[in-house]
Amino acid sequence: MADKIQTPIDVRYQETDQMGVVYHANYLVWFEIGRTHLIKHLGFDYAEMEKRGIVSPVVNAHISFKKPIRYGENVHVETWLKAYDGIRSVYAYDIINKDGEVAVSGETEHVIVKKDSFRPLSLRKAFPEWHHTYSMQVKE
Repeated sequence: MADKIQTPIDVRYQETDQMGVVYHANYLVWFEIGRTHLIKHLGFDYAEMEKRGIVSPVVNAHISFKKPIRYGENVHVETWLKAYDGIRSVYAYDIINKDGEVAVSGETEHVIVKKDSFRPLSLRKAFPEWHHTYSMQVKE
C-alpha cells in the first residue's frame, strides 16, 4: 500500500482571484509541495538528483475541481504514488478543505531526463534505490 502523506497548505491572499477563490494554477504549485514532501518522506531529495544533472519534468497533469477554496482556509494536500513502471511515475493528490472534504483532486505524471539534453532516462537504471522504494509503494 502506498504511503499517503499530508502536507498543510497556508492559503495566501495572493493565491486568490477576483472571485475570492484560489486561482486554478496554484493547485499545481500545491501538488508540487506535496510531491516534494512525499519524496522526502520516502528518503529521497530532488536536489540530489539535480546535482547529477537529472531533472524530473511533468509530462502530463490532470486536475478536477470539486469545491472552491478561499483565502484563510486551513487545507492540506494528501499525496501518494499512484503508479510507477520503472520509467514513468504518477503522483496523485487530494486537496482537503476545512470540512475534511476533497475540494480538488489530481495527478501528475513524471519522467526523468538529462538536464542539458532532455534525453529520457530510466529511473530504474539511474536511481535503483528510488526504483526499489517506488516499486514497493505501488505493490498491491
